[in-house]
Amino acid sequence: MGKKNKLLKFAEINTFSNVYQHDESMKGHWVDAFDNSRPLVLELACGKGEYTLGLAELYPDRNYLGLDVKGNRIWRGAKTGLEKGLANAAFLRCEITSIERYFEPGEVDELWITFPDPQLRDGKAKHRLVHPRFLEKYRVVAGSGAILNLKTDSDEFFAYAHEVIAQENLEILEDCADVYAWEERPPEMDIRTFYEAMWLKEGKKIKYLRFRL
Repeated sequence: MGKKNKLLKFAEINTFSNVYQHDESMKGHWVDAFDNSRPLVLELACGKGEYTLGLAELYPDRNYLGLDVKGNRIWRGAKTGLEKGLANAAFLRCEITSIERYFEPGEVDELWITFPDPQLRDGKAKHRLVHPRFLEKYRVVAGSGAILNLKTDSDEFFAYAHEVIAQENLEILEDCADVYAWEERPPEMDIRTFYEAMWLKEGKKIKYLRFRL
């Protein structure tokens, strides 16, 4: 039944107007996809797209694009986006390691990474989404002074992000070790992914970093 459901999702996602699958022809043409020239914000490794959709609802004056390699994950977010009529939310199925193939330099204005795999095993640092090799890719597609937002439950990943920021001498705009103790937090901090809800039930503190690339 699981395999059958996955195949049904793959078939359905091909009909979704808000999904682009490994479509390199969109490079330089995201203005046409959204039919406007509003700022373009990416959610990297978006999973089911809870943050992509939540941000799109909060800020209709911006365009949001969730990126993930797993089509069955994107299916959920894309379907919900269509059901809600969110014209400023879409999804791109692709590998983050090849992000430059899908965007022209400076085409992206801001990026979000929410609850990524911390890749804590020895030798896995280069796979962390804030590793310098990834930051360099983000700089290629993002405009000058573009901002990266990181939300995580992992103390180790949070510490590693600080190490990279210090190493690259980047400007930190927000640094919060406990989002829900932040009394005047912006509304986007209250968007909860499936994993965030799970970690909160386990008593973990949610951390947030906002910095310039």
